[in-house]
Amino acid sequence: QGEYEYDIILAFVNNKLRELPKVVKKDCTVSFVTTKDDVGHKTYVRGMTLLMLKAMYQEIGRQNIEKIYVEFSLGNGYYCDVKSEVALTKEILDRVKARMEKMVEADIPFQKFSINTEEAMDLFYQYGMLDKHKLFKYRRVSKANIYNLDGFEDYYYGYMPASTGILKYFDLQLYNGGFLMILPYKSAPTRVTEFLDRPKLFQTLKESNEWGKMMGIDTVGALNDEISAGGANDLILVQEAFQEKKLAEIAEQIKESGKKFVMIAGPSSSGKTTFSHRLSIQLRTHGLKPHPIAVDDYFVDRDKTPVDEDGKFNYECLEAIDVEQFNSDMCDLLAGKTVELPSYNFKAGRREYKGDFKRLGEDDILVIEGIHGLNDKLSHSLPKESKFKIYISALTQLNIDEHNRIPTTDGRLLRRMVRDARTRGTSAQATIAMWSSVRRGEETYIFPFQEEADAMFNSALIYELAVLKQYAEPLLFGIPKEAPEYVEAKRLLKFLDYFVGVSSEEVPKNSI
Repeated sequence: QGEYEYDIILAFVNNKLRELPKVVKKDCTVSFVTTKDDVGHKTYVRGMTLLMLKAMYQEIGRQNIEKIYVEFSLGNGYYCDVKSEVALTKEILDRVKARMEKMVEADIPFQKFSINTEEAMDLFYQYGMLDKHKLFKYRRVSKANIYNLDGFEDYYYGYMPASTGILKYFDLQLYNGGFLMILPYKSAPTRVTEFLDRPKLFQTLKESNEWGKMMGIDTVGALNDEISAGGANDLILVQEAFQEKKLAEIAEQIKESGKKFVMIAGPSSSGKTTFSHRLSIQLRTHGLKPHPIAVDDYFVDRDKTPVDEDGKFNYECLEAIDVEQFNSDMCDLLAGKTVELPSYNFKAGRREYKGDFKRLGEDDILVIEGIHGLNDKLSHSLPKESKFKIYISALTQLNIDEHNRIPTTDGRLLRRMVRDARTRGTSAQATIAMWSSVRRGEETYIFPFQEEADAMFNSALIYELAVLKQYAEPLLFGIPKEAPEYVEAKRLLKFLDYFVGVSSEEVPKNSI
């Protein structure tokens, strides 16, 4: 431990991830994983979740609790909901936190044991954890790993810390009818920063979760039940109709606002391009004439592109865009002038002009898509009253079960992997290798501006992982065992194994 700045939480043994209680029985190459590493941070979150559940059930009483949901992440907070006969108060939450702190001090081991899948189904049925009971019904493996923390048993998708002593940094806070488990960001694993509220994002996530529960499909087991009963086609149509309804509502808002510039931003593989096209169709039904503009066409020439700390071109930063030319063109359009718009030649690395002239009429509207769309520095010359901002992201409303979240980043990574392989000839290994860099760009240039949006759109589809499974699995199996990306590939393969697959034949052509 003395050689590492942050707490060691797991180990790599011959490039295989292992929990710390594992005994080394032969010569091998060992390296360690800390709480600052991505896989280490995920392990910390899982350990904290089990610790919180143990304390919550002890403090309120198992007989009083129907269910505790770990719903979704919100910045450095994880929103949880308690269905209980006892109303959750600040006093109860403070007692839960105090109990957690005592268990951290006691350094209680997480004990792992393996049982037959049938036994696991029976175990969780007895505990009233019916989502897990349903999940195991579709497991093809014969064994399941269960974790025991001082008598409290649960199942987790992924590895656990060795003991509670490492889980020193957390806070609990009442929030919107439930509570937040506030944890450190991966970048600063020993500091719990103050929770930064994101009310618009919360409402979008909450609405999607409630829609999933209303449909009776809020977990993977429930989705598998629906698919197995032959309901996949109807589910696809209902989900697509729900998204079209949301698109129509946003188009109505834009029409009523009278604004000329629709600024669309969102993280990688959130569906920005397809969304822009479908929104444009909806705007046309309202009598408007939308014109798409990609901010990428305003990239500076490659020899002027900034580089990152590794010396690679940084296309994510605002300085990679010719902001002044963009503002000049947009202001001229707003003033009624005719403007020749550029297109960027990615092969040659320069902007080109090919006679694409635009002039805004009374019903014309510009639909501008780019990662900096919500940042006013991109469009600093345009008056605020002329801009309608939309944030789009794939905010997965499905959970593996009541205690195991599906991170929204997993859904987007699988989307990107399939897209890159099909349209760019990029291997899954290359997509995984660049993913951490993509995520850093999102954290810096997109997420801080989420709450600036006038509207938010959740592009996640409740059925999509069951469809993506058939495309993603062969790509992931193609990653060699000795590759650094193999560990992530193995994790994603295990994750996809929870899903019953669905054919893509019934998915509409215009689906995100």
